[in-house]
Formats: sequence, structure tokens, C-alpha cells
Amino acid sequence: MKHAPVAPAPLHGGDRPGTEPLLLVRDAVVARSGERLLDRVEVTVHSGETVTIVGPNGAGKTTLLRVAMGLLAPDSGTVQRRPNLRIGYVPQHFSLDATLPLTVARWLSLSSNATPTQREAALIEVGARGLDGRALQELSGGELRRVLLARALLRQPELLVLDEPVQGVDMAGQADLYELIARAAAARGAGVLMVSHELHFVMATTDRVVCLNRHVCCEGAPESVGKHPEYLALFGGLPSGVAVYTHHHDHAHAASGAVVPLAHDHHHPHRH
Repeated sequence: MKHAPVAPAPLHGGDRPGTEPLLLVRDAVVARSGERLLDRVEVTVHSGETVTIVGPNGAGKTTLLRVAMGLLAPDSGTVQRRPNLRIGYVPQHFSLDATLPLTVARWLSLSSNATPTQREAALIEVGARGLDGRALQELSGGELRRVLLARALLRQPELLVLDEPVQGVDMAGQADLYELIARAAAARGAGVLMVSHELHFVMATTDRVVCLNRHVCCEGAPESVGKHPEYLALFGGLPSGVAVYTHHHDHAHAASGAVVPLAHDHHHPHRH
């Protein structure tokens, strides 16, 4: 089934005609027991570009990420990654044996060759300062997501692959995490391929949206996708009581979710 294009997103960062993409998935098909999990799906990510995959449960979003990273070979179609591409990955689900005590610092040391100074800097960057001595099992949902992001950033990624990166985070912290991801990617000039259920939360930090339901239903700039008939048929627009608006935010959220006042020169536009 061919997807319906909508208004294209503006060119951003490395997303220029003629430049080599970080990632190109073309006509990918994945089938199991005669059923197609992905049906001729295409997605492209350039340096400095954020592409968000949205879709209902069972739409093939995680399957697409696995294909993109080379963890799953498609039954047909092609996947091209820039040679020696460094990928930082944040999974949707992360579980630990409760009987295995493991501190954040120890886990990060096992996950990368970064120095203690680099690990500390990564935790500070994601708003997780002071968590290095805490046991992973003791972290809140928001704290764990920040630590997972720190681990991904320690790979010095050219491409960040994020599967529901705000899973388990309350609404107050979700927008802050999305902005944090955007800042971290911009600082590295990295591309981002991200799965999210919440288009209204990622609109402010996404260049291009791909609406997936085993095939690509529509894609383009987030504002256009949000009005597309196929997107509306799947999601029905914004949830009741939720509006997209812009305001000046005079606080941030700590890793625990607590409100932290900002200095007057750090107010920034913020979307919900």
C-alpha cells in the first residue's frame, strides 16, 4: 500500500539534497507466519535531523528500529547505514534482576569505555547529577530514562535511536526530556530516529514525522501529519483536554521530577 505524502518538513541541518544520509531504509518487508509486520516501509535520517515514528500498538515501530540498527534483517528491501556509523540506543523496556545490586556508575562503566570524568559529564548533561552512587533498581522512572540516555550519549553517537524514550515518565517531565534529547543531539550534530505515541509532545523538537501502521500511512512536517486523515483515523486528534500551545517556562524538572526554578535569563519557549 502506497503512503500518502503530506507537506514536507523544511530542510534541517544535514538534510540537504545530495548529502549522504546516516540511515536509509527502503521498501523493507518483515513477515512472520505469513503476516507482514512491515510492508514496504521507507525511512531516511540525515545528520542534524530528528525523525519521529508514530503509530498504534502493533504498528511495527520497534520492528522498524531493529531493522534500522541491523538487529533484524528484512525479508526484502534494503538498509543502508553510513560506514562505521556510531549509534546510541535507548530501549523502550529495561529490566534488572532485583537481587543483583548495581550502581549507576558501575553499570555505565560496564556499558562503555568512557572515563569516570566522561561518565560524570554525561550524567550532568541529562540532568542526573548525583545519581552515580544510586542502585539502578532504586531509580524512579524519570531518573532511569535519563541514565539510559546518558549511556547512549557516551557512545558519542552520530545517530540516536530512541524507542519510547519517555516511557514511565509523568506528563510534567516528558516535554523536558524531549527538549533534553533535542539539545544533546544538536550539540553533537547527530540525527535522531525516535518512536513516540505522543505527537503533540514531540512537535516542537521534530523535523519530520512518519505515521506507521505496518505501512507508512503518511509523513511530513508534524503539523501537517497531525491534520492528515489517516493520522486522524488512527489517533482521532489530540487527547481530550490536551492543547498544543507555546509559553515561557520559568522552571525545569530535576531527575526526580521536582520543580527547579530557572534564572531569569534561562526562560525558554515550551510546548505541551
